[in-house]
Amino acid sequence: MTTFRAWLLLVALGFMGGPFANADCECGYSLNSTVFTDLIESDFTLPQNITGNTDWVLQEWQVDKEASKGPYGRKTQMQNVVSNPSVQHNISSKGVNGDPAGLELFVRKLEDNGEHIGVAEADTRRTDMLYGTFRAGIKTTSINGTCGAFFWYLNDTQEIDIEFLSSQITPTSSSINLVLHSPLTQERGGDAKSTPTYKVISLPFAIDQEFHEYRFDWQPDRVSFYVDSKWMADITDNRYIPQSPGKIILSHWSNGNPLWSGGPPEVDAKMTVSYVKGYFNSSLPSRQEDYKDRCKSRRGPNAICPIPNQSGPPKVGTVHFFSQQPGTDKTPNQTVYAKEPSTSLGSGLTAGRDCWVLVCSVLLASFMSLVL
Repeated sequence: MTTFRAWLLLVALGFMGGPFANADCECGYSLNSTVFTDLIESDFTLPQNITGNTDWVLQEWQVDKEASKGPYGRKTQMQNVVSNPSVQHNISSKGVNGDPAGLELFVRKLEDNGEHIGVAEADTRRTDMLYGTFRAGIKTTSINGTCGAFFWYLNDTQEIDIEFLSSQITPTSSSINLVLHSPLTQERGGDAKSTPTYKVISLPFAIDQEFHEYRFDWQPDRVSFYVDSKWMADITDNRYIPQSPGKIILSHWSNGNPLWSGGPPEVDAKMTVSYVKGYFNSSLPSRQEDYKDRCKSRRGPNAICPIPNQSGPPKVGTVHFFSQQPGTDKTPNQTVYAKEPSTSLGSGLTAGRDCWVLVCSVLLASFMSLVL
């Protein structure tokens, strides 16, 4: 009878979680042999009010021309970030305003006698991103005089940048600027062009004509850059690779400096972002504990989910989101379009699994009282 009771206990504990995976991807997301524990997936073609998205914080700040390092200051305003969801998700690329669907970041034309150019910036609320693979579908502008950027940021000396200068776009080709800002950048007055962590990559197409996926994979010993999953460059000097947690930023700006952004643009210019995806490790002890709670065994079926590459330019319906896959929850205990501030970043188990554990606990207690 003792052996039978022990067997019943093991079975009951197995139903409560035991050593087995309870949901797809609960042990993370893999890139080659590296596993990342957390994710953020933002599909900006979905209907939403970006100001209510607790995964992102729209910026409101102003700097004068001295701090902006150009002839003009910058006025970052929430009104310059506009949601334009698809008229039919995953079927139509057209947004409700008639332009390509996505999050629109505007640089405004200069008002008469203006001293500040209206610009746009959106930051992730999470600032605990430590190593990972980060991807964004972006359609830039060819209106001269702006700089678009998709980057990871801690401070001005720890930054991983992909930047788009509209002045570098022609009808048949474009350039993108890959930058690791470091203390060396600061030593040279904020100009990274003369540092070994600045690269200009030529692309055989105009980046303002359609969306392309821009990506960087950040590891302790290297940062690798990709466009539409094609490798572009590596930066491997450990002296300049960030080793601290930070956040992701989308930015579109101008300060009139002819050596970089140029401008200001003669008419309002916009950069459109259709999505951002990040698979990363968290520096927060609470998130690390949550991961330990949900990941009981990496050997469980589908406990670790491979991160698929985007095949070519991201077209409607071709972009993979774990958070949009049918069936078993593939983003356990993750933040995906949280609606209320209280749900942002979450902690502990997901609500569904919390309830399941509670039910199992009650049943187990009742059951064991009968057999023991």
